[in-house]
Amino acid sequence: MKRIALVLLSLSAGAFAIGSGHAFAQVYPTRPVRLVVPFAPGGAIDLMGRYYGQKLADIWKQQVIVDNRAGAGSNIGANVVAIAAPDAYTLLINSAAQAISPALYRKQPFDPVKDFSPVSQLSSNWLMLVGNPKLPASSVKELIALARSSPGKLNYGSAGMGSSAHLAGELFKSLAGIDIVHVPYKGDAAMMPSLLADDVQFSFLPIAIALTQIKSGKLRALAVTGTRRVAAVPEVPTVMETGLPEYEFSGWVGIFAPGGTPRDIVAQINADLARVLGTPEVQERVRAWGYEPVGSTPEEFAAKYRADIGVYRKIIRDAKVPLID
Repeated sequence: MKRIALVLLSLSAGAFAIGSGHAFAQVYPTRPVRLVVPFAPGGAIDLMGRYYGQKLADIWKQQVIVDNRAGAGSNIGANVVAIAAPDAYTLLINSAAQAISPALYRKQPFDPVKDFSPVSQLSSNWLMLVGNPKLPASSVKELIALARSSPGKLNYGSAGMGSSAHLAGELFKSLAGIDIVHVPYKGDAAMMPSLLADDVQFSFLPIAIALTQIKSGKLRALAVTGTRRVAAVPEVPTVMETGLPEYEFSGWVGIFAPGGTPRDIVAQINADLARVLGTPEVQERVRAWGYEPVGSTPEEFAAKYRADIGVYRKIIRDAKVPLID
């Protein structure tokens, strides 16, 4: 009888622990949540942060406050989350720059793996190679030929050191064997006036940002960086198709919580994001941006994140990209 009583007591305690954890997860959040965007306002990640933030606010019945902390290849914003309390009231939305920075910067103020809890991969994405209309090149082949004829004369802009656009440009430079000059800015929005003014002649832009300028005739689409064409712009070929068959560059957007955030809270945010991503309205919007909606478990995203740190480290090494102190 004593043994049975102990077993029942153990089961009761386990049930209480599970129930308590469930109840704790259900009351999150009880106050506004800060969503850190590690880029300047007006860029693609900012656009998505505000969109997803509002969708989560609708579910949570709590305000989601977007906090732009740009700089250092997204390291400044990421560090805000890395040092935040592990309670998920501070979250990070970031691009693959989160996996690029550990390979590009000699030192970071945080541990890129231990200090973050991956929540969900929201989407996969590619970039679009665009040029100012004054650029005398309307294809990848013509751009490479122009760069080879004028070494060091063409400038390409990016959202900053360590951004996806920076790395996409350096990979392009390496594989094409050309001499082009990287000009970093504090975000896509800050770079756009220079691109439109022909201070930088081309860039690798998030498709969501490029489409508006292309439709207005202010920029020219040259190619997309994936292995296949994008549904939002099926007429635009890939870089692989049009002059550089070995070139492919893809990225993602995901949500992170501070390292050590309780598993049940991470699971709840993941489930709420799955609800958001599962709606036809959101899937249509994401595809219109030129992205592919994903949604993943925290474990799947954590595995991809760790693997991609290695992938980007190899790209940076092979392209001989100088490391940043």
